[in-house]
Amino acid sequence: MSHLILQSPNLLSANIEKLAAIVNAEGIQELGSAGPVTAVRLLEAESSVTQQAEVQELCQQWHMDYAFLDQIRLLRDCRILAMDMDSTLISIECIDEIAAAVGRKQEVAAITEAAMRGEITDFSESLRRRVALLEGVPHTALDDVYTQRLQLNPGAEKLVATAKRHGLTTLLVSGGFTFFTEKLRERLGLDHCHANTLEVKDGLLTGRVLGDIVDGQAKARHLQALATTLGAEPEQIIAIGDGANDLPMLAHAHYSVAYRAKPVVQEQARFALNASPLDAVLNWFRVSF
Repeated sequence: MSHLILQSPNLLSANIEKLAAIVNAEGIQELGSAGPVTAVRLLEAESSVTQQAEVQELCQQWHMDYAFLDQIRLLRDCRILAMDMDSTLISIECIDEIAAAVGRKQEVAAITEAAMRGEITDFSESLRRRVALLEGVPHTALDDVYTQRLQLNPGAEKLVATAKRHGLTTLLVSGGFTFFTEKLRERLGLDHCHANTLEVKDGLLTGRVLGDIVDGQAKARHLQALATTLGAEPEQIIAIGDGANDLPMLAHAHYSVAYRAKPVVQEQARFALNASPLDAVLNWFRVSF
């Protein structure tokens, strides 16, 4: 038997009851604080392959997120919260917005999209191609992107703050740039950040990256190194991403989460959030707020 967590900004009682009937749930428990119900737990739910497929189809149709869990663990029993940055923790792809400063956003964004969908398999090469198109961009354009364009995705602050309060170590691993990860480290109190460093000369981007590129395998290595240091097992790791280059990292986490993710990530991650904010992850655990 499992527990089935259902989440959406607009949960309808009729839909909840239909899903409860499909999995022969013994009860329905509302989750969250006062206000409109956005999350429920279906207790002692059956989870055959047929039942899971039916739940998936209906949840996609009704724009609901679902998660089958064998048990509801304590959040404090986890050790690591690992996250991608662009289009996961934040709402934009920073490199695309930097390219806008020189009228190359469309060209750069097309490469970014192909890389995130897994259509370009060599992430490092795709990043070099995109960064080369940034040659001559004033370094001040990065400040403009941070102050004018960058926004945290809904639920990001609550997820990070709650995870830290329960003793989890936070890790931000990005194929983006240290300029932004360091600002987010300070803003959110993140424990570890890894990203790429843009070369700057005379106040202008040179179109080159300094040092080794943080690609999918590097993300996985950073997570595995932290897990080894902390003695964290996969069942104690939450990892969230949206693009193909996040898959190696997600493979190290039992709680692998596809957030508004590309199809290739949705297919391989254990969980997905397509309707709910990032802090919906917390409803998969027992959390004392």
